[in-house]
Amino acid sequence: MARIFSGKRDVFQEIADRYAGYIKAGVLRDGDRLPSVRVAAGELGVNPNTVQKAYCLLEEQGLICSVPKKGVFVTVNSSSQAAKDRAALDAITALKECGVSKNEILAALKEVYGND
Repeated sequence: MARIFSGKRDVFQEIADRYAGYIKAGVLRDGDRLPSVRVAAGELGVNPNTVQKAYCLLEEQGLICSVPKKGVFVTVNSSSQAAKDRAALDAITALKECGVSKNEILAALKEVYGND
């Protein structure tokens, strides 16, 4: 991760959002280990307390879990929104790879969900 912050929000929030985005996109998966606070701070060029605040925020959101003396791990369970989003994207990608067109997928969605 390069140090690129917008300055529109607190740096710890931007770090947390970036990691949350990686988790939701499937770049970081359940069980993956995040860098230690000290290592992440060094890579990002920020104070370790800033990274610690970001990790605390992610833990409150249920996206990571800190295990004493082991590290910080992604903990996306199957009922989380990120896991549901990933499963939906995987299903749509599989349909596309099987030759189902975008219009066919949209028609199927309309049939299931109606014209909401």
